[in-house]
Amino acid sequence: MQLRYSYRVYPLPAQQDALARAFGCARVVFNDGLRIRQSAHEDGLPYVSDGELSKRVITEAKKRPERQWLGEVSAVVLQQALADLSTAYRNFFASLAGKRKGRKVAPPRFRSRKDNRQAIRFTANARFKVLDNGRLRLPKIGDLTVRWSRTLPAEPTSVTIIKDAAGRYFASFVVAAPDQPLPPADTEVGIDLGLTHFAVLSNGTKVAAPKFLRRTARRLRRLQQNLSRKQPGSANRTKAVIKVAKAHARVSDTRRDWQHKLSTQIIRDNQAVYVEDLCVRGLGRTRLAKSVHDAGWASFVGMLQYKAARAGRTFAKIDRFTPTSQTCSTCGRTDGPKPLSVRSWACPCGAAHDRDVNAAINILAAGRAESLNTCGAQVRPAHAPAQRREAGIHPDAA
Repeated sequence: MQLRYSYRVYPLPAQQDALARAFGCARVVFNDGLRIRQSAHEDGLPYVSDGELSKRVITEAKKRPERQWLGEVSAVVLQQALADLSTAYRNFFASLAGKRKGRKVAPPRFRSRKDNRQAIRFTANARFKVLDNGRLRLPKIGDLTVRWSRTLPAEPTSVTIIKDAAGRYFASFVVAAPDQPLPPADTEVGIDLGLTHFAVLSNGTKVAAPKFLRRTARRLRRLQQNLSRKQPGSANRTKAVIKVAKAHARVSDTRRDWQHKLSTQIIRDNQAVYVEDLCVRGLGRTRLAKSVHDAGWASFVGMLQYKAARAGRTFAKIDRFTPTSQTCSTCGRTDGPKPLSVRSWACPCGAAHDRDVNAAINILAAGRAESLNTCGAQVRPAHAPAQRREAGIHPDAA
């Protein structure tokens, strides 16, 4: 399994200037390639191939006076910028043809020099190297100081240098990490994700929603107000922008760290994990949008998925249209939709349910049924006696 390992790097001022040149050159090559392909399309000419594009925007461009400064950076950085452009076009064409899942992908856009996030990528051809003293050697940039929070499990195949909106630098290594199977566990769990409680497990455990963004709303509001008072284009406005970006980065880092710890614990304690396939994009357009984005369900489910695959656990998503909150987990009766204000309800069979715990139990049952169906086993529900009010013929029911 290929994973990314990210580490904080601390370039010197001269190295920051070299990285800024590399960011700029990669952006110019990307934009030049995009402009050539757009012009060819408008003129009715054939699609410009990757080889021809590389020749025109890199090899021949270095010989022209207005682009000769492209030779100041590693050629691999420029080639990878064109590779990103080709990937964007392939995703766009696949989306048009209906071969790509998810929402429609727009055509590539020009990169802006005012973008707060910049990135360049070095592959093995660039001959980057992690030195014995712990520094990262990059061609035409130098030896960068890296804060190694953990060791790399294998030799990296590529490294991406990222500068985020807060002005921090990171080195993101792509590593073919070996699987780490865990000892078999005798428990399975279904997880119902929500806003009042971030996660409710089928065993009755409730994990409170930390609401990292809500807790820092007052500080963020003050920083945004301070930013709005700055003169556009001034140095003070630039400083205020960085302060706002650092506050948001702290929220994001705290949320990611908390989700990593929770997902690791769940995967370690359970042999199978089942979750509901939520439509986060649709929920993000409702009045609960801020709380939905603050929860970060999609990133948490992604962590569960790759950690389960690496640990040899079972992970599955059930259909989002399964009425988990409407079905009694005891008798299987569907009681109809209920507003969010209803947190507990009683079934005519006599069972009293907590809404979230009942939904988690139903998610577990649906996940088990899907896993059995995948193996070809019989998953038809067992016969259950009808309720007293349901038995017999009711002429007036229609």
